[in-house]
Amino acid sequence: MLFGKEHVKRYQETDGAEGHEWQGTTTLLLTTIGRRSGEERTTPLIYQKNGDDHLVVASKGGADEPPLWYLNLQANPEVKVQVKADKFTARARTATPEEKSKLWKKMTAVWPDYDNYQKKTDREIPIVILERSS
Repeated sequence: MLFGKEHVKRYQETDGAEGHEWQGTTTLLLTTIGRRSGEERTTPLIYQKNGDDHLVVASKGGADEPPLWYLNLQANPEVKVQVKADKFTARARTATPEEKSKLWKKMTAVWPDYDNYQKKTDREIPIVILERSS
Protein backbone atom coordinates (compact mmCIF):
# COMPACT_ATOMS: atom_id res chain seq x y z
CA MET A 1 0.00 0.00 0.00
CA LEU A 2 1.12 3.54 -0.61
CA PHE A 3 0.01 5.64 2.34
CA GLY A 4 -2.54 3.13 3.52
CA LYS A 5 -5.77 4.23 5.17
CA GLU A 6 -4.78 7.91 5.31
CA HIS A 7 -4.12 7.94 1.56
CA VAL A 8 -7.51 6.38 0.87
CA LYS A 9 -9.32 8.76 3.22
CA ARG A 10 -7.80 11.92 1.75
CA TYR A 11 -8.28 10.71 -1.81
CA GLN A 12 -11.96 10.03 -1.16
CA GLU A 13 -12.54 13.29 0.72
CA THR A 14 -10.96 15.42 -2.00
CA ASP A 15 -12.00 13.42 -5.10
CA GLY A 16 -8.33 12.74 -5.72
CA ALA A 17 -7.11 16.34 -5.42
CA GLU A 18 -4.94 14.84 -2.68
CA GLY A 19 -3.57 11.39 -3.40
CA HIS A 20 -4.04 11.07 -7.16
CA GLU A 21 -0.54 12.37 -7.81
CA TRP A 22 2.02 10.44 -5.79
CA GLN A 23 5.82 10.45 -6.04
CA GLY A 24 5.84 11.47 -9.69
CA THR A 25 3.12 9.08 -10.81
CA THR A 26 -0.65 8.70 -10.43
CA THR A 27 -2.83 6.47 -8.28
CA LEU A 28 -6.38 5.21 -8.29
CA LEU A 29 -8.41 3.58 -5.56
CA LEU A 30 -9.36 -0.06 -6.05
CA THR A 31 -12.10 -1.53 -3.86
CA THR A 32 -12.40 -5.29 -3.69
CA ILE A 33 -14.58 -7.54 -1.56
CA GLY A 34 -12.63 -9.51 1.02
CA ARG A 35 -12.71 -13.15 0.01
CA ARG A 36 -13.01 -14.25 3.65
CA SER A 37 -14.63 -11.28 5.39
CA GLY A 38 -17.01 -10.19 2.65
CA GLU A 39 -16.11 -6.60 3.55
CA GLU A 40 -14.99 -3.89 1.14
CA ARG A 41 -11.24 -3.25 1.09
CA THR A 42 -9.86 -0.15 -0.65
CA THR A 43 -6.26 0.12 -1.80
CA PRO A 44 -4.43 2.99 -3.55
CA LEU A 45 -2.49 1.69 -6.56
CA ILE A 46 -0.32 3.15 -9.28
CA TYR A 47 -2.15 2.95 -12.60
CA GLN A 48 -1.99 3.72 -16.27
CA LYS A 49 -4.72 4.05 -18.86
CA ASN A 50 -4.82 1.62 -21.75
CA GLY A 51 -7.59 2.77 -24.06
CA ASP A 52 -10.74 2.75 -21.92
CA ASP A 53 -9.19 0.33 -19.42
CA HIS A 54 -7.01 0.99 -16.38
CA LEU A 55 -3.94 -1.09 -15.56
CA VAL A 56 -2.52 -1.92 -12.13
CA VAL A 57 0.33 -4.21 -11.08
CA ALA A 58 -0.01 -6.84 -8.35
CA SER A 59 3.61 -6.47 -7.25
CA LYS A 60 3.53 -6.21 -3.43
CA GLY A 61 7.04 -4.80 -3.72
CA GLY A 62 8.39 -8.07 -5.11
CA ALA A 63 7.17 -10.27 -2.26
CA ASP A 64 6.83 -13.98 -2.97
CA GLU A 65 3.10 -13.87 -2.22
CA PRO A 66 0.61 -11.72 -4.12
CA PRO A 67 -1.10 -8.75 -2.49
CA LEU A 68 -4.37 -9.47 -0.70
CA TRP A 69 -6.33 -7.23 -3.08
CA TYR A 70 -5.23 -9.51 -5.95
CA LEU A 71 -6.45 -12.61 -4.13
CA ASN A 72 -9.73 -10.83 -3.42
CA LEU A 73 -10.34 -9.94 -7.07
CA GLN A 74 -9.52 -13.50 -8.13
CA ALA A 75 -12.36 -14.63 -5.87
CA ASN A 76 -14.65 -11.81 -7.05
CA PRO A 77 -13.55 -9.85 -10.14
CA GLU A 78 -16.31 -7.24 -9.76
CA VAL A 79 -14.57 -4.19 -8.27
CA LYS A 80 -15.07 -0.48 -7.67
CA VAL A 81 -12.58 2.05 -9.00
CA GLN A 82 -12.05 5.73 -8.29
CA VAL A 83 -9.83 7.88 -10.51
CA LYS A 84 -9.97 11.43 -9.18
CA ALA A 85 -13.73 12.19 -9.00
CA ASP A 86 -14.62 9.44 -11.51
CA LYS A 87 -16.13 6.48 -9.65
CA PHE A 88 -17.16 3.37 -11.54
CA THR A 89 -17.51 -0.38 -11.35
CA ALA A 90 -15.21 -2.61 -13.33
CA ARG A 91 -14.41 -6.23 -14.03
CA ALA A 92 -10.83 -7.13 -13.19
CA ARG A 93 -8.86 -9.69 -15.14
CA THR A 94 -5.22 -10.71 -15.29
CA ALA A 95 -3.47 -9.80 -18.51
CA THR A 96 -2.53 -12.74 -20.72
CA PRO A 97 1.19 -13.37 -21.25
CA GLU A 98 0.87 -11.82 -24.73
CA GLU A 99 -0.82 -8.70 -23.34
CA LYS A 100 1.60 -8.45 -20.43
CA SER A 101 4.73 -8.13 -22.58
CA LYS A 102 3.43 -4.87 -24.07
CA LEU A 103 1.68 -3.59 -20.94
CA TRP A 104 4.66 -4.24 -18.65
CA LYS A 105 6.70 -1.66 -20.57
CA LYS A 106 3.88 0.85 -20.14
CA MET A 107 3.82 0.31 -16.38
CA THR A 108 7.60 0.36 -15.87
CA ALA A 109 7.74 3.63 -17.79
CA VAL A 110 5.86 5.27 -14.90
CA TRP A 111 7.27 3.12 -12.06
CA PRO A 112 10.65 1.58 -13.02
CA ASP A 113 10.88 -0.27 -9.69
CA TYR A 114 8.43 -2.86 -11.05
CA ASP A 115 11.43 -4.39 -12.89
CA ASN A 116 13.32 -4.57 -9.58
CA TYR A 117 10.31 -6.11 -7.86
CA GLN A 118 10.13 -8.85 -10.52
CA LYS A 119 13.83 -9.64 -10.00
CA LYS A 120 13.24 -10.11 -6.25
CA THR A 121 10.73 -12.96 -6.67
CA ASP A 122 10.19 -16.13 -8.65
CA ARG A 123 6.48 -15.26 -8.73
CA GLU A 124 5.30 -13.92 -12.06
CA ILE A 125 4.00 -10.47 -11.13
CA PRO A 126 0.66 -9.96 -12.88
CA ILE A 127 -0.79 -6.92 -14.54
CA VAL A 128 -4.47 -6.49 -13.87
CA ILE A 129 -6.75 -4.92 -16.47
CA LEU A 130 -9.74 -3.08 -15.03
CA GLU A 131 -12.49 -3.03 -17.65
CA ARG A 132 -15.13 -0.41 -16.91
CA SER A 133 -18.65 -1.80 -16.63
CA SER A 134 -20.53 1.34 -15.52
